[in-house]
Amino acid sequence: MVHASVVGCGNMGGSLVRGLSRSGNHAVTACDVDPDALEAVSEYCEKTTTDLAEATESNVVFVALKPDLVGDIVAELDLSSEQTLVSIAAGVPTTALEPLTDATVVRLMPNLAAESGTMAAAIAGDEIPETVHELLDDVGVVVEIDESAMDVATAVNGSGPAFVFYFIDAMAQAGVNGGLSRQDARTLAAQTFKGAAETVLQSDESVPDLIDAVCSPKGTTIEGMEVLRDSSVEGTVTESVAAAENRSKELMVDYDDE
Repeated sequence: MVHASVVGCGNMGGSLVRGLSRSGNHAVTACDVDPDALEAVSEYCEKTTTDLAEATESNVVFVALKPDLVGDIVAELDLSSEQTLVSIAAGVPTTALEPLTDATVVRLMPNLAAESGTMAAAIAGDEIPETVHELLDDVGVVVEIDESAMDVATAVNGSGPAFVFYFIDAMAQAGVNGGLSRQDARTLAAQTFKGAAETVLQSDESVPDLIDAVCSPKGTTIEGMEVLRDSSVEGTVTESVAAAENRSKELMVDYDDE
């Protein structure tokens, strides 16, 4: 069993706490200055605390804080070279945090699906201890990347759930417009995205080939695909990801200027 602490139990930190607890394989300490945040995750933790010193007792310490706060908090954490600090602060490079701690520093961009064990995460660092993989593998799929690609990963898997929620809602609304109940349309749209995503992950075929497999000649799907292909939706998605990536780069510049 790996002992982990999560410093900062807002949306992302709280999702990570719940996901790690869900696996049943780890002991989790939640640390936050906000009593309400701690109350929201208390049933999923071995311990909740407002004291940073208690958070330093774990093998792995996740810091899920805003970029402008992470440096000061990391400097306060008294971690040894045998421990690992995992930063979830967008736009903050490992090189900015390494001088502030003796711990091994790893940079992580997870997403809110950690809570359900279906997270997509990107991780980077000169050395990523096996204990970190052991923790993260229990809450989803982790891709190890070069840190230079972390900004675009932040956009794809970090911001990506919001983009997918948008499309799910649009499909559900189309169902409602056609006569489905709101709940039925929501269920059908969400499960369709879930099933399609799982198909992509399990198939050796390319995504275009999978699209063709659904599009029978003169059938219903091909009619809808022709509308999509004639639209600007692909370019809009690309622009959305690029905008999120650029913001991640801006956060790094802002951090460096402090």
